[in-house]
Amino acid sequence: MSWVGRRLLLGLAQLAAVPVLVFLLTEALPGDAADALAGDEPDPRRIAAIRVAMHLDQPAWRRLAGWAGHLLQGDLGTSLVSGRPVSTYLAEGFGRTLLLAALTLVLLVPLSVSLGVLSARREGGPLDRAISSITLAVYAVPEFALGLLLYTVFALRLGWLPPTAVGGVQQQPTVLILPVLVLLARPVCSISRLIRAQMIDALASPYVAQARRYGLSEARIRWAHALPNALAPAAQQLARTCDWLLCGVVVVETLFVIPGLGTVLLDAVAARDIPVVQGLAAVFGLFTVVLNLAADLAARRLAPRSEVAA
Repeated sequence: MSWVGRRLLLGLAQLAAVPVLVFLLTEALPGDAADALAGDEPDPRRIAAIRVAMHLDQPAWRRLAGWAGHLLQGDLGTSLVSGRPVSTYLAEGFGRTLLLAALTLVLLVPLSVSLGVLSARREGGPLDRAISSITLAVYAVPEFALGLLLYTVFALRLGWLPPTAVGGVQQQPTVLILPVLVLLARPVCSISRLIRAQMIDALASPYVAQARRYGLSEARIRWAHALPNALAPAAQQLARTCDWLLCGVVVVETLFVIPGLGTVLLDAVAARDIPVVQGLAAVFGLFTVVLNLAADLAARRLAPRSEVAA
């Protein structure tokens, strides 16, 4: 079987494993969900009704089979708190989360490639050392700490940017600047350093030396021959960055009061609204599997001679 066939089979196995893993993790949450949803002074009859609504009176394997069967039909379940379909929560928060992630990715790719190629061209020089030092320092700062720092300086002290999105993203789009900077900081550092290292290896490879002997220009060698090989592992790192964005968006949306999927997920966890948690976690997990599969196929296409992780 070809590598592509094996990778597609592995992707299908991962897609099948996601609902099982999500169900097991939500089952492992501490405490009883029915007691938590019943309130501070729970009525035994209300607790019993909640357990029936959540199918907690059934064996775990039966609940897993029923939930997975509904997933296959596109049914993410119904919120126990509001009675609304989980898909409505997904539709309401998806636009804002997608906007944050899309703006981050649109800026991430050109910035990372430019910094990585520039550092590789000036390997060992002052510019290379400056870029490496700054990216290493920024990468070491956690997102929450960086967000608080930018929030304090630019929103509270200087007043240049709105502190939160309470008024709505459409009314004040500049509220997205600080969240995007926070989401952008660490991925730019990691991907640019990876591209730098891969570019240095590619420029020292035998096929680049052969291209120079053929008289090709340095610009063509750099962008048409060395960069595609450097981008193969960077494509996989970009996919992992998209996974990380889902976690980073939770922090950023909470800090800047942006009502996206991260905020919905946190509220559902706090309220022990298990169907919402399971539905959103399953969507995030399936998105991650598909994204990594696409990244592996893209890396294989960019550098067919290299071994890409399955």
